[in-house]
Amino acid sequence: MRLFGRKSESADPAEAIAAFWTWWDEARPQIDAHVEAEDPEALLEMIGPAVTALHPSLVWEIAPGRMAVNALVVSASNDPELRTFAHRWALAAPPADAMWEFYPSRQANPQAADLAVDVGGREFGLDRLVVALRVPPGSPRVDVTAFHPIFPDVDDDTRTEAAFLALDWLLGEDEVARWVGEIVAAEFEPIDALPAIHLPSVVAEVAEEFKEEQWALLEGHTATGGRLTAAARYPLRPVDFPLFDQHIAVTLPYREADGDGLPTGGSLDALRDFEERLNDRLAALGPAVLVAHLSADRSRVLHVYADPAAAVPPVVEEVADGWQEGRARVEVAEDPSWSAVAPFLT
Repeated sequence: MRLFGRKSESADPAEAIAAFWTWWDEARPQIDAHVEAEDPEALLEMIGPAVTALHPSLVWEIAPGRMAVNALVVSASNDPELRTFAHRWALAAPPADAMWEFYPSRQANPQAADLAVDVGGREFGLDRLVVALRVPPGSPRVDVTAFHPIFPDVDDDTRTEAAFLALDWLLGEDEVARWVGEIVAAEFEPIDALPAIHLPSVVAEVAEEFKEEQWALLEGHTATGGRLTAAARYPLRPVDFPLFDQHIAVTLPYREADGDGLPTGGSLDALRDFEERLNDRLAALGPAVLVAHLSADRSRVLHVYADPAAAVPPVVEEVADGWQEGRARVEVAEDPSWSAVAPFLT
């Protein structure tokens, strides 16, 4: 069961989350009674408004639990602006017990092949879903074209929602965000289709190629036509760091540069030493990560993302104070969608 709402301003996240769990504790006996009575309408009337009070764009459902009987899922539904909210909601949840456990995203269902729901008045079961898969060489993504016999008889939006739901059942919502690229819900069966139940094994093969930390080196031009160089973690995805919604930009001017304004000689060595010191401090601190840096016009900008609860900016400022080739600048902003590094996201 799910409840969709419109985007609007919500209460302070911490206060809203605390209020939800206070309500849950008080309403728990009645919720358990509705579950025991198999009364989905009563559960909808109780839980729906409570989730909407958290944020009107969150999506929720009650699903079978892994260890508990039931799982309450409150999800951002692939909205990067809300992903950290959903994860903080789950972190604040009471300990799981025999009846309930809690998740900030839809989990893969080991019985996915046996699931069926009503979609547009038709039965949508994964046993009849097929997919055509394409993995571009060197890419951390699997492009999926999905087809089900009911797809020719339902509208585009219904087909698309059903396809996304099926992928969440098969992989889990976060794994879809990590490894699935383009998703097409087709009206006609692809000629190279295979049963959808094989998708997890294909995704696992792709993921195996990216187990170790990798960095991509890139080149481009600034708005004024100058050269720039950049390096970024690859793959780079906010879903891998769901609580890191604080962006810390460190700008370092450097003295030695080539004709294009890119670092050379002693300045290049100093930048490498600075990055190593910064990484060491972030590793010791824990909830922060350097994700990319960009050099152009005698200046390098390093992009760090952190959990705002960890007080990372003072540590970054301390490291930046040691920069000897000019005045370092540290800027901090909230950025749950990682828009500051959007060109590097994969």
